[in-house]
Amino acid sequence: MVYVSLAAALIASIVLTPLVRRLAFKIGAVDAPNYRKVHQKIMPRLGGLAIFISFLIGLAILRPERPSYESALMPLSIVLGALVIVITGILDDKYQISAKKKMLGQIIAALIVIFVGGVQIDFINLPFDNGIMTFGFLSVPFTLLWIVGITNAVNLIDGLDGLAAGVSTIALITLATMAFIMGNTFVLAVAAILACSTIGFLFFNFHPAKIFMGDTGALFLGFMIAVLSLLGFKNLTLVSFIIPVILLGVPISDTFFAIVRRVRNKQKWSDPDKSHLHHCLMKMGFSHRQTVLIIYGIAAMFGVAAIIFSMAKLWGAILLITVILIALELFVEVIGLAGKNYRPLLNLVKMLVSR
Repeated sequence: MVYVSLAAALIASIVLTPLVRRLAFKIGAVDAPNYRKVHQKIMPRLGGLAIFISFLIGLAILRPERPSYESALMPLSIVLGALVIVITGILDDKYQISAKKKMLGQIIAALIVIFVGGVQIDFINLPFDNGIMTFGFLSVPFTLLWIVGITNAVNLIDGLDGLAAGVSTIALITLATMAFIMGNTFVLAVAAILACSTIGFLFFNFHPAKIFMGDTGALFLGFMIAVLSLLGFKNLTLVSFIIPVILLGVPISDTFFAIVRRVRNKQKWSDPDKSHLHHCLMKMGFSHRQTVLIIYGIAAMFGVAAIIFSMAKLWGAILLITVILIALELFVEVIGLAGKNYRPLLNLVKMLVSR
């Protein structure tokens, strides 16, 4: 039954995407080129609707059983929250709604999962002295911040053909792998079904794309990855809690350094620009396809690092995260992700070498 549901999700996505493409043109859910966009012609959006419907088909066939310690309403809350996210994305793809309205939709979806499904981070086991850090009344806002933050992080990297879909697929495959190792069959099944739905869409979204996923897809994938990572790693050790952060290294780091860049340039943190990771790589001379494949490689390395991190001992995990942070900082400074003049580590290395 598992393979049937995976195959159904993949095939449904391949069949539905061209139909959604026609629908997007018919209702005017299209993306026109401008100074920030890489594409040069009007493109249909709304592709995320095909991913969502395919996901529901695969989910309906398999009906994965929730863990006994989770609320009976948890699976339903995820579907309802995802539905709110998808509706929000459809409205934005069609009418270009304001950032505040999009944020409201994301908050409502997150609150459904938190209050109806009981999905929230209550405490973290600290690695030293067997201590426990409880979140108390901060549990809800912390969980809300995580879901909304990751949802928007995936949306921000949706700037090239196949980029967000591919990075999300890599994250979902990594999530499924780690869920298998941990014996979490629910997260394994849901992540695998969603990955298959996204792979089917990639046949039409990889460069040169015939359709974009739009906010419908980017918000949906970000929301699902955020929720699944919580289900897989909540109430664990502090070290384990870092795993989803590493897993989502590409969208999180791109978002973080975008905020750093805008603060340094005295812009609003939410102001759009053309200096995201994919923009920086293309400015260095890489082609559209090369840039996407490079970022796929980076996402895959983050995924492998997350799996290794999950199996490492405490000090090994600390060493690994230190190496990742230093390598990430050097990469950011070399490509200018945080701004052309942001080079603290490179300047330090240069100063030490000159001595």
